[in-house]
Order: sequence, then C-alpha cells, then structure tokens
Amino acid sequence: MFYAITKIIFKVVFKILLRLEVSGTENIPAKGPLVIASNHLSLLDPPVLGTAATRKVNFMAKQELFVPILGDIYKALGAFPVKRGGADRNAIKHGLDILQRGDVLAIFPEGTRSKTGNLGKAEPGALMMAGKAQAVIIPACIAGTDIKRCGRLWPKVKVVFGKPMYFPEGQTINKELLKELTDELMQRIAELQKGLR
Repeated sequence: MFYAITKIIFKVVFKILLRLEVSGTENIPAKGPLVIASNHLSLLDPPVLGTAATRKVNFMAKQELFVPILGDIYKALGAFPVKRGGADRNAIKHGLDILQRGDVLAIFPEGTRSKTGNLGKAEPGALMMAGKAQAVIIPACIAGTDIKRCGRLWPKVKVVFGKPMYFPEGQTINKELLKELTDELMQRIAELQKGLR
C-alpha cells in the first residue's frame, strides 16, 4: 500500500519537476522473475526507475543510506542494504529470494554512479543472480537525472526499457557465459543511451 501510494506521488512530482518521459514499458513482462539492468547517473535513479517500471521494483542500495527513519522508508519502497567492496552474501541471498518468488530486482551493473554520463565497465558477476534464478533481463537507460552535471534547473529526464534478454536454456552458468551476456547487456544499454541523446 505504502509503495503504491508513494509511486503515484512520485509519478506526479517527477512529471512536473523532472518532465519524466518513459518508453518501452511494453517490453516488461507482466509476471515472472525479472532483472532490470540500467546505467547509473545519480541518487535519483532508483526512484525514477521504480516509478517508470510497470511492476514493483526492489533495489540493492549501499548500506550507508540505511540511517534511522530514512532506512525504514527505503525498505518500505523495496530497497535493501548491501555492503560494498566485497561479496555481501546476505544481500546476494536476499536478491535471489526476490527473483525466486517471481519479483523484480533492479541492478546497476557498473556498481557506482558515472561522473561523466558515459557508461562505465560492468562489474563481473553483475548478472549472476539473474542466471541462478533464470530471470528475464531488461536493459534500461536513464538520461537527465545527473542534474548538477548537466547544469539545468528544469531537467528533462527520460527512461527507456529495451527488449528482453534471456539466459540460454540448458547451459551451465559460468564466468565465460556471464561475461558474454554482461558484454551484450552493456552494448544494449549503450544503444539505448544513443537513442536518448
């Protein structure tokens, strides 16, 4: 209930203040385990992506954001903490649980915000949870949320969702396959980014 009400409020606020435009939502499957993988420009990206998506989205967020009161709000909105700088087994398990119950997990494969607006290198194993849960992967791209860098008082934010990607059936999930799919994913995000410029 809290998530649904907050999403409605964000939708109105983002439409007015950020002039939010969303396309490609028809590519988001209505049900089943799903990973939405997007570029990352600013702290606005999670709420913007969650508002743009047609399903409830869960996010990994750095542990430092989960301070008293705000942390409870983030959790109610589908975020959960992750310790950066190493493999956080609890966060990985929580992410897998989300996918295995058929819900949506959003990830930022670069692992951190881009300071230039250009795509960075994806973290190894960014798609590992998607592979283990045999989740559909939707590449996504956000433009315009890096307001300070762009220097605009009234930004125009755009979100586009690309065509689904699937893990090959019957193939063992190993480092080589994950690298191949991660490279393809980043290429697709780069193509979406070109279309937003």
